Amino acid sequence: MNFTHTLFKATFLSLLGFGFYSCSGADEPTQDNRNTVIPAVEAVQARYGSLPLVERFSGNVRSENQVALFPEITANVEQVFVENGESVEKGQKLVQLASTQLEQQLQQAKAGARINAAQVKQAKSRLTELESEYRRTKQLAERELTSQLALEQIEAQMASAEADVELAEARLDQSESLVAQSENQLSKTIVRAPISGTVGQRNAQPGMQASPNTQLFLIGDLSRLRVEIVLTEAMLSRISVGQTARILLEDRNGEAQTIEGKLTRISPFLNPVTRSTEAEIDVENQNNLLRPGMFVPVDVHFGESDQATLIPTSALYTDPSSGEEGVYVATSLGSEIEPTTRTDSNGTTNTPPTTMTEPTQVEFRPINVLARGRMEVGVGGLESGQWVVTVGQDLLAEGRTQARVRTMTWDRIFQLQLLQREDLLREVLQERTNKDSNVTL
Repeated sequence: MNFTHTLFKATFLSLLGFGFYSCSGADEPTQDNRNTVIPAVEAVQARYGSLPLVERFSGNVRSENQVALFPEITANVEQVFVENGESVEKGQKLVQLASTQLEQQLQQAKAGARINAAQVKQAKSRLTELESEYRRTKQLAERELTSQLALEQIEAQMASAEADVELAEARLDQSESLVAQSENQLSKTIVRAPISGTVGQRNAQPGMQASPNTQLFLIGDLSRLRVEIVLTEAMLSRISVGQTARILLEDRNGEAQTIEGKLTRISPFLNPVTRSTEAEIDVENQNNLLRPGMFVPVDVHFGESDQATLIPTSALYTDPSSGEEGVYVATSLGSEIEPTTRTDSNGTTNTPPTTMTEPTQVEFRPINVLARGRMEVGVGGLESGQWVVTVGQDLLAEGRTQARVRTMTWDRIFQLQLLQREDLLREVLQERTNKDSNVTL
């Protein structure tokens, strides 16, 4: 378990029943002489600044050049030369389909072409013979040594021979076209990579019958990917090309990572039914953390709010009795108080500190939310430097006016807000079960 989970669990343990302390400072929940308990809470200092305006989307990861590969003919698969995850070059042989029948058809087409070529030669030879005979007969006719009828008969035979030559040549063209078609069909028994990239979603297996409707592979360039998000009609007024986009994900060790890019393009055509369109973000696939087909959170930053007092979103609390939104403020803590941190054995700071203040006054203060971000909000009615409670508000909602405060840094509060509540609660409850014999609720 990494240090982040450890510090988060410590906080949630306090919320699940370990967060009360007596005025004397004992570690177990007890009551003081006034029959009251002092809850332990965490707080962070409000600060002044501008709030980044962020819109959160769900992004679909695609390869920048992604191609689904289908065979062009129906045939059985004889051999498959690549596996999932292999890199291939454009033109590389991927699959061999059954070719015996097509090879036979090609041989027949070539034999027919040779026959038609011989018939062309035969027809041309006959035409040449008649042309020679025509020239001799014409000379004789000019000397009146033969009849005009004989000359006309030879002319008719020549016309017929010329037609035979044209017919034989047409048949030859047709047979040569059949040869080319057969060669083309035979070439389709070898399925080659149309692009350079990485092979995935292999469906081709030796022995299976493939058809033009059978997807054999998916090939894509994984070095550059495209993240697609959906924009509604209302979002187009504030989301535009060139804005910063951050893709949020985890690495192989479960640590949070961010890949930054720019909003590359937005389709100008809206779906007439959903009134939405697609935007695309081109990103470099750093450390191969992204994979086509993944769904990832995407934050698009579209500006900043006016200057205001900023507090974490976790500091907001809605009074269950009045429905009023506000924050709990540790009024007696001044700006001179520094956030406390603790360094663990690995030298990592920002782990849960154990130091807390003496019991101090807290009060619920209504506020006006001016702008909302993903991790923090800009508010009115609060001054920069004041300490606002971020963990433990429920413990104060029962009318308590005092608390022992653990002062925290903004970074740790952000870590808490990013935590998956369900996973954390599962771990905390398991730990409580294991230590139940040593804990008094």
